[in-house]
Amino acid sequence: MIEVKNLVKHYGKVQAVNDISFHVREGELFAFLGTNGAGKSTTIEILCTFLKKTSGTVKIAGHTLEKDNAAIRDNIGIVFQSSLLDERLTVYENIITRGKLYTLTNQQLTENYEFVKRFLSLAEIEKRPYKKLSGGQKRRVDIARALIHKPRLLFLDEPTTGLDPQTRAFVWSIVRRLQKEEGITVFFTTHYMEEAAVADRIAIMRKGKIVAEGTVQELKAQYTSDYMLLYFKNTTQGEQWLTAQGYDFTRLGETYRLPLNHTLEATAIALAAEAYLHSYEVIKGTMEDVFLHINEEAIT
Repeated sequence: MIEVKNLVKHYGKVQAVNDISFHVREGELFAFLGTNGAGKSTTIEILCTFLKKTSGTVKIAGHTLEKDNAAIRDNIGIVFQSSLLDERLTVYENIITRGKLYTLTNQQLTENYEFVKRFLSLAEIEKRPYKKLSGGQKRRVDIARALIHKPRLLFLDEPTTGLDPQTRAFVWSIVRRLQKEEGITVFFTTHYMEEAAVADRIAIMRKGKIVAEGTVQELKAQYTSDYMLLYFKNTTQGEQWLTAQGYDFTRLGETYRLPLNHTLEATAIALAAEAYLHSYEVIKGTMEDVFLHINEEAIT
């Protein structure tokens, strides 16, 4: 669905995107991550035909960027961080107005509206002005606006920023349904690493380059490790036992942290330390650990 080869974007002497290559498969949920200034926003604006690239090649849904931009726009939908909808218009008026910007027949527009109304549960709010909606309701309407022309590829630029946890979960349930039930390819950015963890594949940018790419499990295996936390009945005796066994540990108050080579190693350690232990828990590496590790490397 997306094929990027040797993409470069310069702003004078500033190299915002520095020779990156990646691809997104059709039907995939693809996360594109990076700190502020990493180059991800510039990359997205190029993919969405808003910015001209300096060099490189990009194909979207089989169409070549800057040669077939109109065809690319027909195949993509975009949900921005900030809404573009008119606060004075109703939900129905906003979506229909945007739908008329595409080359849809009246019948197609009607059918597409009925689809987004049903899929995003808009029936109860379609006659309400956009400005009177809650944050979660507005985000549902923003997604409906992006889907009104039935795109094959949906770009989501930090779609849940500022939303409460319950609304965030609802938005992601919609995204997953779009991918699974409608076969839409989803390309998204987020600062919430637990959201990135649901992606099929992830690319991480730093200083204009893609520095890591793969599945969640592949990235965790490369950049994180599991660890266990030990809680001793007597910390002095527990620490003496750990030292005698030659374990590499870190003390965190009354808690002791041990890195693990693999998760099952924790069972043997717990059994050996049973006489000293009050309790223990095993913590698996997360996408937040991956992200922090990669960006700490840049600092050090």
